Amino acid sequence: MKLARAIHLDDSDRNVFFSPARTGEWCLSGGFEFSDWTEADLTGKARQAFANGWLGLETFGRVTFVAVTPISDSEYAALVERLARHFVDIYGAPSVDAARGVALEELAYMADLCEAHPENTLVAVQRELAEDGVRESFRTIAAPEAKLDMVAVHGDG
Repeated sequence: MKLARAIHLDDSDRNVFFSPARTGEWCLSGGFEFSDWTEADLTGKARQAFANGWLGLETFGRVTFVAVTPISDSEYAALVERLARHFVDIYGAPSVDAARGVALEELAYMADLCEAHPENTLVAVQRELAEDGVRESFRTIAAPEAKLDMVAVHGDG
């Protein structure tokens, strides 16, 4: 199975996001954070997070690029629990058990996205508000195999 880890090609994320994700942390789209946003919410660093920020699953900060990498079953299971707990703590889900299904759906969506790409592929997200909600699109950048391994984090770290 594959998922995506935060990758920083420069220091710009420190300047454009309120809370930047940590290099190497597992990420997902995190578009759910913006489900009830309007144009009025899209200012400054919040606009940047909305427009092209992936959600880190350790810091719950944002990052511009992720790299497709393999993930172990135990790491994936831990992320499900962490995301379910986040839904309880931040979004008011009634319990981790109640939130687990949504966490599984969010991670499965990201795993499906990553599965279609070779390891080390960089992925960027772009979002826009539409009448029917938040619309996401993705673009990929094939990384030179010899170069990305110097900065991408694989495995358990």
